[in-house]
Amino acid sequence: MMQNDRKALFLDLDGTLLTDDKQIPEGNREAIYRMLEQGHSVIIATGRPLVSAVLQAEKLGLTSRGCYIIAFNGGTLYDSFEKKVIYRLTIPLEIVTKVFAEANKRGIHIQTYRDDKVVVEPAGDDDIVRQYCSKIIVEHEVIPDIRMLDEEPVKMLIIDMNDPAPLEEFRQWVASWGDDVLDTFFSNDQYVEIVSKGLNKGNALLQMAEILGVDRENTISAGDAGNDLQMIEAAGLGCAMSNATDEIKAAAGYITERNNNECGVAEIIDRFILA
Repeated sequence: MMQNDRKALFLDLDGTLLTDDKQIPEGNREAIYRMLEQGHSVIIATGRPLVSAVLQAEKLGLTSRGCYIIAFNGGTLYDSFEKKVIYRLTIPLEIVTKVFAEANKRGIHIQTYRDDKVVVEPAGDDDIVRQYCSKIIVEHEVIPDIRMLDEEPVKMLIIDMNDPAPLEEFRQWVASWGDDVLDTFFSNDQYVEIVSKGLNKGNALLQMAEILGVDRENTISAGDAGNDLQMIEAAGLGCAMSNATDEIKAAAGYITERNNNECGVAEIIDRFILA
């Protein structure tokens, strides 16, 4: 394969590559293996912490040469074959401290991350973090004060399982003073992500393509939810799953006929990479 013929496929996990019960359809797996054999690259792009994304990649068998991970919605880029971080963008600890203090004042669940654990203060040691961690198969750690973190984190997450209104109010509070240093967005109705300015899957796609030496027009992305929007817009071809939100479908250059439970990713690979 000529270098300028190589393609890079950027895949969201939940609702895209994975079925509703968090499994990879065999058709998706086989299509990915075929494209890797031809010298293309596949990049898992997820809001999950790195440790969870790595475990998922290993479970899916996506650890050979050409396999990469975008974790924390773009905060960390990882080479799954070499097993090493190749880029990280963090949030200054004084900003993390300020955001945690306000969340605690409002009674909103907030958490942050090390590479291998979810981190909460005592107020966040509750059913919410346990449910979250059990879903993505990662442990959580309680520290008395977030200022005791030994390294700057990549992102924070606020959660309300019942009502998005407090999350939107908190998001607006962050924007009122931190709009030049932080970005905030809903990754689903219960989660608001808080990350460094400019950190998103779209910018991570462009950065990863540059690292891989793949032209932008040879990048293809697939997603279904709000935190995939920039990735859909940034790719040479942005694909929306048939189960995607209307916002994602409107931004996409292609909408799959099959949904995430029906090997929609294999449809993209067969039509635009292996054809």
